[in-house]
Amino acid sequence: MSSQKPSLFGLKSSNRDFTSKNSWGKNQFNSSFPASLCCYLDSIGRTACYIQTAADSLKISETSITNIFGIDPKDENTYFAFEATHSPFQKYVIGSLPRTDLVIQNKTTGACLAGLEVKLTALPDNTTYDLLNSDYGSEIVVRPDTIVYLACSIARALGTSIAEEIGDGINISNWSDAREVLPHVAKIVRSIRNISINIYSQQKPFLLQPVWKTEGKSPVLAENCLDVFCWSDGGFAYFISCIADSNPKATKITRQTRTAIWLYKMLLDLKSNGCFDHHKIIDELSYNTKNDKAFASAGNVTNKYMKCDRLTKPVISRTEIKNIIRGGGQHLLSPERRFDAIIYNTPGLFS
Repeated sequence: MSSQKPSLFGLKSSNRDFTSKNSWGKNQFNSSFPASLCCYLDSIGRTACYIQTAADSLKISETSITNIFGIDPKDENTYFAFEATHSPFQKYVIGSLPRTDLVIQNKTTGACLAGLEVKLTALPDNTTYDLLNSDYGSEIVVRPDTIVYLACSIARALGTSIAEEIGDGINISNWSDAREVLPHVAKIVRSIRNISINIYSQQKPFLLQPVWKTEGKSPVLAENCLDVFCWSDGGFAYFISCIADSNPKATKITRQTRTAIWLYKMLLDLKSNGCFDHHKIIDELSYNTKNDKAFASAGNVTNKYMKCDRLTKPVISRTEIKNIIRGGGQHLLSPERRFDAIIYNTPGLFS
């Protein structure tokens, strides 16, 4: 019998003890497994798919895991801090900075090298499972805290040019009043779009979105089932500008549009005051919609922006999962049991 302890590939130094069952819960696994997957991808000489802004649009290229982490994942100083704060962004916010899913640190110096949101997503989702393989997409659900980090990351990219990028043409006295904000939504969305393009030379990796692929609607993993996609800060802001409803005749503010408004207001306050109160912005600019999430986009929406050969055929096969989850770590998992999946996949239940 192997004496190897439960572990995840590449995560030698982190704030999680992978020999403990507590580190294998759903919430922990959904961020630690993607970090390990990145390390494994790097170890076999592969890069991640990179969704970023180009001169006037979004494009998918590739980028190294070293670029995403800010350090070579094989470097002995690479430290994985899960559910931590990316302290360089503290200067942009009033009060406490929210935690993000993964902060990469230098173990020796303690320096924060990257702060990453992590979304482990299923491919296909409920809106695309009956489409062609090439049209499969993953739903992405975004937290309000993600938008706080996006505003900070864009502020980093803009630097002193924030005064030029955030113009003075939008005059709103009461940002919590949807009736007052709606006439300006088109300008707000256009401003977000322009900013996302203008920072293309300064953009950085922002959101990790690994995908795990199944055979259609079934819970059976596809032969090629794992890959890593990464959105840059500019790329994700551009995406928000695309899904927001900028119709001047709109009578309500959707979650996607509200997200664009949050982002713009945070940047506007940064321009005016040098910092922003994210708690106040998110609480007061609710527009009669719950703040439990910023927005969700289904796979039939995200496919357009993630579509590429690797979305159709991910590069990591299911036989390689044993190289990522090691030492019997799979026995410490406590997955949620989906009753609908059990019904769907139990032979003879209705015969």
